[in-house]
Amino acid sequence: MTDSGRSVVVDIRTRRAAKERAPEIPDGPDPLLRTVYGEILRDERLDQDRSLDDVARSVGMSKQYLSEVERGRKEPSSEMLHSVCDALGLPIEQLLTRAVRRITASRRLAAHRPSGTPRVELLAA
Repeated sequence: MTDSGRSVVVDIRTRRAAKERAPEIPDGPDPLLRTVYGEILRDERLDQDRSLDDVARSVGMSKQYLSEVERGRKEPSSEMLHSVCDALGLPIEQLLTRAVRRITASRRLAAHRPSGTPRVELLAA
């Protein structure tokens, strides 16, 4: 329940711990593709209990750069995305499919949310 007494349904299947953040559904335009890709890559890395350093080393990039990619602050090349996906054992097709699902879910929820309702976290795609 929210402070206003309205119920909010949240998919908790993929929630790892309360301290982890999940992407918010935006009020405005769709999220940047680099942001969605980064969130998916971070989720996959955390699901595998791997560190930034471990994945970055296997790709041959700095952990700072990988961190910025995961936070959506850097626009990685397609070659870099492919390398990170390979390091995680994630087919590039799955990255693309998950991104489409997240953006589609974000659009649907944003379109059906009446004004004044609380934001909901999008946890999985």
